[in-house]
Amino acid sequence: MSQKVDRIVVVGGGSAGWMTAAVLASGLKGRATVELVEAEEVGIIGVGEATLPSIRNYNQSLGIDEAEFLRATHGSFKLGIRFRDWLEVGQDYFHTFGPLGNLSGSQALWGQYRRTQQDGPLGLQCVPTVMAMKGRFTLPDEQSQFRYAYHFDAVLYVAFLRKLAMQRGARHTPGHIVDVVRRADGGVAALQLADGRRIEGDLFIDCSGFRSLLLGGALAEPFVDFSHWLPVDAAWACPCERSGEEIPPYTTATALEGGWAWRIPLQNRTGHGHVFASRFVDVDRAREQLLARLDGKPLAEPRLLRFTTGHRQRFWVHNVVAIGLSSGFLEPLESTSIYLIQDGIGRLMAALLAGRPLNEGDRAQFNAGSTRRFERTRDFIIQHYCLSRRRDSELWRHVSSMPLPETLAFKLELWRRFGVLHEYDEECADANSWLAIYAGMDSWPEREDPVVAEIPRERALQALQGRGRAIEASVERMPLHHQLLQQVLGQATP
Repeated sequence: MSQKVDRIVVVGGGSAGWMTAAVLASGLKGRATVELVEAEEVGIIGVGEATLPSIRNYNQSLGIDEAEFLRATHGSFKLGIRFRDWLEVGQDYFHTFGPLGNLSGSQALWGQYRRTQQDGPLGLQCVPTVMAMKGRFTLPDEQSQFRYAYHFDAVLYVAFLRKLAMQRGARHTPGHIVDVVRRADGGVAALQLADGRRIEGDLFIDCSGFRSLLLGGALAEPFVDFSHWLPVDAAWACPCERSGEEIPPYTTATALEGGWAWRIPLQNRTGHGHVFASRFVDVDRAREQLLARLDGKPLAEPRLLRFTTGHRQRFWVHNVVAIGLSSGFLEPLESTSIYLIQDGIGRLMAALLAGRPLNEGDRAQFNAGSTRRFERTRDFIIQHYCLSRRRDSELWRHVSSMPLPETLAFKLELWRRFGVLHEYDEECADANSWLAIYAGMDSWPEREDPVVAEIPRERALQALQGRGRAIEASVERMPLHHQLLQQVLGQATP
């Protein structure tokens, strides 16, 4: 059934709600009204403080000034993630957002790196990795092609977007939702608030968090559970005072007994958390492990979050579209939560701007694409676990022996046997990112492409050493991250 959309109601605030409202109010001005109903029972999770480079595209699409955004959210720059103790205890590596040279043929940088038996990690051949290792940062230019993301306070980001969305015409309606009024065809007609108000709409965007008030609640859409592959189901989160002047330009993810711990550096504080599988480690023990890792005075009591990894079977049903946690959740190992919000908003806007009433084809395309995106992202996260050599606890023994999704098993086999960096559609991570994890986890092909040997070994060695020296010299001339951040914020002169 085709549907004309004049009134859009966003249910729930938080990152998903206000990111959606800001885009809809900006992109549909004059075409449809946008009203956000902030249900009082839905809070802000506030653990999504690390992002992927796509967040810059989102901010730029709204005309957000970078310095203004960083000031408003206490943000810092992020070059990638430092993974500690994932391969083995005592081993670490970086996954940064930069190219690792040519990826195939005789010029494949990783192939020549392995063939020449280079000392040091493959990341020494990657500009942002060396920047991260040395704690330095500069904005990319035409000569230095790399991407970056941000760390920021999610609560402050919500406040920033709320102001922007309302300036662009979005209406904010605080209220407690007590009933969801259905249409004859099964869709949603209106929201009934506790004070008697009735909020009607043509299209409802469910951003109500884990509760999934509309899609999972009123419409009872089934949940596709990923916990047999991603067993973590809880997290302790706790901010602490920032120690020292320097601010690392990267997130740290440290593998622990029953999960992993994050460290996210902001301008004014450091975010800490412990994501864990409650069937493999006791909740109280996980809390103790988090508190033992704090590198500053706690600013609040640790907060416990519980979740199940997976997604709703369909993301768009009748006239309800779920975006954010209401549609599904994949653990925050690669900072994909806000990325998946952006992805949902982008797909929705593409349908709304098609210039015709919404129809079943729009819903089917949205659902199929969103399902693939979740599955591809799931596979990328599982890669970090299943390649580990750790067998020192029940969690690591489990992930080393569990059956893998067919899409991931096929991809890993192509790499293991032939060194092929296979890419599907709807990937969340490109071939460089997959290679960074393979290299960091010391996972290499059983055989090399014969064409790699067409370049004389000595010539390849000289090229790699020269590239490494040039990168190191270039990075040494860059400012430390906190110095560059101060310049961007206008707190210091270059």
